[in-house]
Amino acid sequence: MLSLILYVRPDCCLCEEMKTTLHMVGQEIPFALDQVDISGDPALAARFGNEIPVLFINGRKAFKYRVTASELRRRLLREQPAAV
Repeated sequence: MLSLILYVRPDCCLCEEMKTTLHMVGQEIPFALDQVDISGDPALAARFGNEIPVLFINGRKAFKYRVTASELRRRLLREQPAAV
């Protein structure tokens, strides 16, 4: 299963927009999603600064700020492991 990590902060409209897109696409393509609030972690806040939201797919930075459903769908399909 695909592993996604979404770095967010409170009161972030772009974060909410990306969460909505993830939820919509997640109805079609299964993935495990972890959300990480950077506001409580100075190291993460320093690492990402204002580049929030940031989405990692399988450990690699995939999108920041915005992603459309079609872009996310394409990337997730490309990242899926090949069927045996």
